[in-house]
Parts: sequence; C-alpha cells; structure tokens
Amino acid sequence: MMADKALVRRLSACETMGSVTTICSDKTGTLTMNQMTVVEAYAGGKKNDPPGNKSELSPKLHSLLIEGVAQNTNGSVFVPEGGNDVEVSGSPTEKAILHWGLEIGMNFDSTRSESSIIHVFPFNSEKKRGGVAVQTADSEVHIHWKGAAEIVLACCTRYIDANDQLIDMDEEKMVSFRKAIEDMAAESLRCVAIAYRTFEKENVPATEEERAHWSLPEDNLVLLAIVGLKDPCRPGVKDSVELCQKSGVKVKMVTGDNVKTAKAIAVECGILNSLAEATEPIIIEGKTFRAMTDAQRDEIAEAISVMGRSSPNDKLLLVQALRRKGHVVAVTGDGTNDAPALHEADIGLAMGIQGTEVAKESSDIIILDDNFASVVKVVRWGRCVYANIQKFIQFQLTVNVVALVINVVAAVSSGDVPLNAVQLLWVNLIMDTLGALALATEPPTDHLMDWPPVG
Repeated sequence: MMADKALVRRLSACETMGSVTTICSDKTGTLTMNQMTVVEAYAGGKKNDPPGNKSELSPKLHSLLIEGVAQNTNGSVFVPEGGNDVEVSGSPTEKAILHWGLEIGMNFDSTRSESSIIHVFPFNSEKKRGGVAVQTADSEVHIHWKGAAEIVLACCTRYIDANDQLIDMDEEKMVSFRKAIEDMAAESLRCVAIAYRTFEKENVPATEEERAHWSLPEDNLVLLAIVGLKDPCRPGVKDSVELCQKSGVKVKMVTGDNVKTAKAIAVECGILNSLAEATEPIIIEGKTFRAMTDAQRDEIAEAISVMGRSSPNDKLLLVQALRRKGHVVAVTGDGTNDAPALHEADIGLAMGIQGTEVAKESSDIIILDDNFASVVKVVRWGRCVYANIQKFIQFQLTVNVVALVINVVAAVSSGDVPLNAVQLLWVNLIMDTLGALALATEPPTDHLMDWPPVG
C-alpha cells in the first residue's frame, strides 16, 4: 500500500475500507490540484482585463490594494539578487493573491515597511475571513479584511470607483457585485473579496494586553477588489469518482467554498452529473445543515452530495448523521480542525503533504500524495483483503472436506483408509499451505470494484 501512496497507521482500517459506503472528501487539494491562480479581478467598480493590469487602477485604490495584499497575509515574498524567480510562500490562496499583487506592481518589503501592524485577526474558518489593523506613515489607522467574497461584500457600505471617489453602495451596485461573484463561482472560481476601513487612532487600545482582546470592526467597509481564483481539478479524479459510484460507494464533497463554486467543481469531478440536478438537499449550505435538528439531519444526510460554505463542525455533524443511518464512512481532512471528524469516522484519511500533525494523529490512514485517486486505491486494497480471505477459506475447506469425506467413506466401505495420518499431514503442509499463501497474497484487481460494498 505504501507503493500506492497510502501509509496505514491502524491495520484494521485496511479491511474496514473495503466496506466503506460513503466517502466525505475535501475539495481543495484532494479533488483539486491546490495550485491557485488569479484569473479574474473586479476593482474600481468594474472588471479588470487582464486581472494583473495595473493601468486600470486609480492611484489611491492601487496604494490601498497593495497595502491590503502585503499586510493582511501570512505569506511572504522573497526576491533574490537580480530579481528573477521570485519565491512566494504561504497557503495556495495567499500565494495566488500575492502573485497577483506582484503583477499589479507591489513591492512586498517596502510596502510592509511603510506601515506598521497594530493587531492581527487571523483567518477564521467560522467567519470565513481574516483581518489586520495597520498604522500608516501619516499616522492613519487602516483595517484591512480579506475573505469569502459574499460574506465580506455584505459588510461593505461603499466602494472606490475608477476616479478614486468613495461611492455609497446602492442596491443596484450591490446586485451587480453579487452577480459578478455568482458568475465567477459558476465557472468554478473561488472568490475572495478585499476591503478596508479607516479607524480613529484614539479608539485603538493603548496596551498590548487590551489589543489582544480587541475585536476589529467589521462594519462600514469599503470594497477594494474581488478576485476569482482558479484551482484546476486533479487529473484522474473524474475517473476515480465514477469508479466509486459504479462500485456502490457514494462520494460527498464538503468544502468551505461558495455553493456555486462547489457546484461547478462537483460537476467537473463527476460527483454531480449536471448543474440541473444541483438543488437542495443534494446541494446544501453548511449553516442550513447546522440549523437542523438531529432527526432532520438524519433524514437528508444520505441525499447530500455537496456541502458548501461548511465549517469543520458541519463535517462532523454530517459524519455522525451518516453513521446513525448505518453507513460506513471514510473522511478526508488536512486541517487541525478536521481532527474531530477524522476521529469520529470509521476511517480517517489524513493528507500527507498539506495535512497538519494533529490531523495525521487522528487518522487511520495517511494519503501521501493528497490525491483522491489514492483513496480509491485504498478501497481496492480493503476489498482485496476480504476477497483473499474468502479465497483462502474456500480453498482450505474444499481440500480438507474432500480429504475427510474420501477417508471416512473408504474406511466405512472397505475398512482401510487410502491416506494415513502422515500422508494427510503432507497434503495439509505442502498443498494447503502453499496454495493458501498464494491465494492470500494476491494483489488487488480492477474487478474488485464491480460489486457493492460488503457489510
């Protein structure tokens, strides 16, 4: 199994995997490549084409955007001597946005030195956004937010237009921005909004201790940009999903992304056949599922194929509901907050590359290449274990029952046995043992995926 990129931490999990009826998979990095690039951008109230075209950005908008991209990030940019082959570090989303920042003319080190960070609100998977408060060179305080586009957009009351004017966000403009987000999501793009607001310097907590408990204001934001990031599907995932469905294993996608983005990727991966079938409860939002009672969740858990905008707790609730309905559930996860779901599931599959140590500790099997196709190989191995034990027992019973019947019948009818005790031992030792070993160590074959899971 190591050669198939699966590291087994608990041996019993291997056989259980052959009985799996449902796989709850993450989207980013498992079904997709986790190599993000910005392919669409809206700034100054209109679409920028191409997204890295800085000539379309007005001066104030340009400087605020660069400040927001450089300061509100966990990533970093290293420019070697000569300026070639810039190295960008951080999560795939951060890297994509930093690359886009470089395209629109950001100098990472000098931008960061021009303003100082007062307080950081790290990205929160419940709120789907992260923020930072910075003090600029002229002692102004700017609070920058970055996160799920529709959630950040809902907090915006103004936007900066192409002439650097602050314009109130009327209903018409709000609808046009929402439409832009929906259009990008329908093309399977992950949408991220970047916004900011000014803050009175005298209201900033004075001491470090007070700042540690300071909640950054999230209202009256000014929208700076909305970017669409493309994360291509992994090659071979569609075939793997089809193979699972053919063999009676249902694949469910649980993602923190926008429902429309999730829907488009699910069609691309073959989890949904077409966008037409993407209605509730096949597709559901995390908060809708969370608000239900246990009985309601049990009722619809089997029908769900895609869950969008979900938090790690929603994944846990889905696993619990499926197990109550008698399903054998495998779950893939990479974050520390996925640990409860990995632990709760019959089989926890942690990611070897993106996975945190906590996720790996809570898992039964580690998928070394983070690829969904390797998950399907693990299912084949699990079924192979079961099939091999069947072959082994079938063979042993056949040989032993035949030898026994011949001896008993011969002894009763002629009073003499054709095989004495030593000969029977030789038959057992050589024929049975070698034959059974050969059958028990057969590698998995494709036809194992032709029948439904065994209970």
